[in-house]
Amino acid sequence: MARDIKELFKDDKKAPEKMPENHQERFLEKLDKAMPVTTKSKFSWMHIAAGIVLLIGLSFGAFKYIQPQGGKLIEEEVVSIEKDETKTLGDISPGLKKVEDYYMASINLELSKIKYTPETKDLFDGYLSQLDELDKEYKRLSVELTESGPSELTVNALIDNLKFRLNLLYRLRAQLKELNTSEAITNEVG
Repeated sequence: MARDIKELFKDDKKAPEKMPENHQERFLEKLDKAMPVTTKSKFSWMHIAAGIVLLIGLSFGAFKYIQPQGGKLIEEEVVSIEKDETKTLGDISPGLKKVEDYYMASINLELSKIKYTPETKDLFDGYLSQLDELDKEYKRLSVELTESGPSELTVNALIDNLKFRLNLLYRLRAQLKELNTSEAITNEVG
C-alpha cells in the first residue's frame, strides 16, 4: 500500500501552498531555545599550561645562559677548570638531568615570584648571600665530579644543594609574606 509522495500531494487539495507568515523566524526562535549557542572562551586550560611550560623553559634558559658574572674568584679549583669542561648531573645520566632541570626551573620560578622592595632589602640580601654560598658549593662539587668521576656521595651532595636552594627560596617567600601581612595589619590598626 505504498504510494509515491508526489501522488499524495496531488490528491490532497487541503495542503496549503504557502508557508504561514513568520514561519522561519518562529522556527529559529524555537531552535535557539532548544539548542542555545555556546561560545568557547579564548583561553582554554591547554593554552594556560603551554604558557606555564614556556615560562619555565625561558626562565631556565635565562638562568643557564645569562648568569651574572661576579668579579669574585670562587676557588682556585674552579678557576683552573674551564666552565665548559665541568660535568653536571645531566652529563651522568638522563634521569639526573631531569632532576637537575626540575630543581633549576623551580628555583628560577621562585626567584621570579619574589617581590623586592626597599623595606625587605636586608632580608633579601641575607638570603641572596646564602644562595651565593650554595652556588659556590655547587660549582665546587661540579669540579669534584669532573676530576674524580661520578660517585654516589658527590651526586647526592649536588642534589641536596639544589634542594637547599629551593627550600631557602620557599622560606624567603614565606618570610616576605609574613612581613607584608604584619605591615598590612600595622597599617590598618595605626
